Amino acid sequence: MARDFQSFVKQLDSMGELKRVSVDVNPYLEAGAIADRVSKQPGGGPALLFERVQGSEMPVAMNVYGSARRMVLALGVDQDPCGLDSIGDRIDHFLQEAMPKPGTGFLDKLAKLPMLAGVSGWMPRTVRKGICQEIIWKGDDVRLSKLPVLTTWPEDGGPFITMGMSHVRYKDGRRNMGLYRLQVFDDRTLGFHTQLHHDGARARTGYAPGEHMPVAVAFGGDPALLYAASAPLPPFISEVFFTGFLRDEGVELVKCVTNDLEVPANSELVIEGWVDPGERRQEGPFGDHTGYYSLADDYPVLHVEAITMRRNPIFPATIVGRPPQEDACLGLATERIFLPLVRMSLPEVVDMHLPPGGAFHNLAVLAIKKEYPGQAQKVMHAVWGLGQMMFTKAIVVVDADIDPHDMNEVLFRVTSNVDPRRDMLFTEGPLDVLDHASDRFAFGSKVGIDATRKSEPFDGYQREWPRDLVFPDHVLAKITQRWHEYGF
Repeated sequence: MARDFQSFVKQLDSMGELKRVSVDVNPYLEAGAIADRVSKQPGGGPALLFERVQGSEMPVAMNVYGSARRMVLALGVDQDPCGLDSIGDRIDHFLQEAMPKPGTGFLDKLAKLPMLAGVSGWMPRTVRKGICQEIIWKGDDVRLSKLPVLTTWPEDGGPFITMGMSHVRYKDGRRNMGLYRLQVFDDRTLGFHTQLHHDGARARTGYAPGEHMPVAVAFGGDPALLYAASAPLPPFISEVFFTGFLRDEGVELVKCVTNDLEVPANSELVIEGWVDPGERRQEGPFGDHTGYYSLADDYPVLHVEAITMRRNPIFPATIVGRPPQEDACLGLATERIFLPLVRMSLPEVVDMHLPPGGAFHNLAVLAIKKEYPGQAQKVMHAVWGLGQMMFTKAIVVVDADIDPHDMNEVLFRVTSNVDPRRDMLFTEGPLDVLDHASDRFAFGSKVGIDATRKSEPFDGYQREWPRDLVFPDHVLAKITQRWHEYGF
């Protein structure tokens, strides 16, 4: 199991999952266009290693997480997409064991000590030295232009760092690691794109204008770190701790050279600096995962004080745009891993799908075990109250026997089971700030569609609901057994 980025790249190479590009590639549009075409191949295409990027000595890795197989490899689970479900099962088991039950006493708490011991093993550990500080640039040596930062779309406001994990700390000591884009303004400053709903934006509200909030942007390290940085975790769980849970071993951290933040010790590269919450600069436009350019707006500025790195680092990057892209597999992991958390609030949910074509948070399909009137509508309202699922613009609810991942089946149920006046629920609420369709910023309308079968007791449906066209099991078994006899 690879525990650092270069080991992961070597593992992918040995498994035939990596394509090395040895010719010169321009970081302006060319690398992005190649990655866009590859990521849209069946299965997500191979990971890419651009060995000769014009203007820099560092190779660039793209589409590393761009297939279900590589995603499960990155998280260290079975080499089958269902391995992602095993992480969800671990979360479910942990929640079942850790949640207090009515009437529990002292002996019950003693029985949980092994679980508590396991939790302590997931905590990060501070070490004195890390390979991410084998080379240190400070002062005049700091030049962001030495890094192979890509411009991936023609109307982007400039080059953007897209795979940097930004580490910040709240004034009360809580740690946060987020995957925020960073526009290169010049050799010493970056646009710090922390949107309204992001933890990085909440963290800086604790600092007064004129104060310096320390920031460290780490690249690479354990391949599970990047997934954790993108995961919709509750605010009381740090991404570094969650990585420890995924690995069943705490992440080794090392203190930065210019501030007191800690970063993964085996990172490829780290950018250290600070943000003044009172300073803003126009950032963008940026070709985004919605498939459109997100508009230019004012965001904080990250002032760079140092760049540290391991010897011969690889620079991770990605392109985001109209799905499917590399981030589709990050979304798949979130869907499978966090299903148990949805079930905690909504035990009637059997399965869930966040289709990549819906940019993940714009469309959610949920299969439920229907037991009482208004249950589909109850599920819709509850989902809109679950963390980042508040951004979901459309929710489709289907019956428990419907596979929410089979979009042809889902569309069939939407068109055959839905009376629009009766089964469509409209409401209003928060939207992602990237949403351009609403006429108000970060706020707009949402729709819930009840595509379940209707009945008299649950829905007041007076007519007889027709049965699905299904062959008997014994007929299906027979033709399966004789299939080759038929000449197929």
